[in-house]
Amino acid sequence: MFTRFNAIKFIQPTSSNMNKDQIIENAIAYVKATLKDAEGGHDWWHIYRVWKTAKQIAQQETGKAFVVELGALLHDIADSKFHDGDESIGPAKARSFLQSQQVDDATTAHVVNIIENISFKGGKEKQVFKSLELDIVQDADRLDAMGAIGIARAFNYGGFKNRKLYDPEVKPNLMKSKEQYKKNADPTINHFYEKLFLLKDRMNTAAGKQMAAARHEYMNEYVDRFYKEWEGEI
Repeated sequence: MFTRFNAIKFIQPTSSNMNKDQIIENAIAYVKATLKDAEGGHDWWHIYRVWKTAKQIAQQETGKAFVVELGALLHDIADSKFHDGDESIGPAKARSFLQSQQVDDATTAHVVNIIENISFKGGKEKQVFKSLELDIVQDADRLDAMGAIGIARAFNYGGFKNRKLYDPEVKPNLMKSKEQYKKNADPTINHFYEKLFLLKDRMNTAAGKQMAAARHEYMNEYVDRFYKEWEGEI
């Protein structure tokens, strides 16, 4: 049902002396193999950026670094929008991988909880789980949806879904339900108003908020210029 672990060359840690560094290396190999054909905004390099950013934020926090790294590496192992909306596949794949690495039950449960609660999902769902580690990984994931990278990812996914760049007659709708948000087919510019511009005020950590402010300003400048170029003003 899931990616066959025996097709990936892992060095198995022992349960009596869990080698956290080796488990991280195995997680990297697993994610790279699993997402090798993924859409460009949700591929290994998205994971890489979130992982790097999460580690940077974690340096200013007191969370569990091992949980943060695993949560970041596995958070999008099976994004529901590429699996017919099924939100259970990602957590199940992550749990299966972590168990194959003999990760302890508490850490496994924590990472799975991060994956189950990290998504924006239209911004209307309340999280049923909270932890500092989730806050860190969620900030890192949201930061990758902002700024220059966020703009590139938005239009890359819009092209992948054959969406219009912009249609002045189709207005952004901030009142979409979770299901409407997931099935959204509106122009990509609308996504800035329905998600990307909302992220700055939804960051959790001090470091995340600081980074988000700069990326938010960049997106504002970009959209202002987009409209002017659209009308041939500059």
